[in-house]
Amino acid sequence: MLNKTLTIAAIFVASSALAEDVPITGNVQSKCSIHTTTQGVFGTPTINKLSTKGTDGGVNPILRVDTSQAGYYIAKITTPDSFTTSPSLNDSVAWTGDVNVSQVSDVAMANYDADKVIYNNTHEYDLVAAGSTWFEVEATAEYGVDKSLPGGEYVAMVTAECIAK
Repeated sequence: MLNKTLTIAAIFVASSALAEDVPITGNVQSKCSIHTTTQGVFGTPTINKLSTKGTDGGVNPILRVDTSQAGYYIAKITTPDSFTTSPSLNDSVAWTGDVNVSQVSDVAMANYDADKVIYNNTHEYDLVAAGSTWFEVEATAEYGVDKSLPGGEYVAMVTAECIAK
């Protein structure tokens, strides 16, 4: 009788085992970073146009992308297609933009401009070498047809991302 009771008790204990979920956590620091080296400024070469080009009185923004791991990241730079701040505009704005490599820290980066992929207003660069790359961005906004831009502050954003492959 005692053996039967112990056997039943052992089966009950074995079938009522407890379970616990134990988390495993960690942080990954990206090996790619983006820094603004020159702030962009719009010039106003005509009454209906804003431009970052130096010939138009503007300043092209320049950003630096640093990566410590070759071949693991894509730099994705998108030129503006709208204002984040502006006076009220009642007509359309036509945007154009471009991105070009202005300086590199490694000769292996020499073909970045030739090898970039462009779609819409986005430029993608495969960062095949470790080091620093400086990207110069141009942006131009033309307002309406035969209309002058209203007075006020105009702000547009360049979006830059490092994306892990």
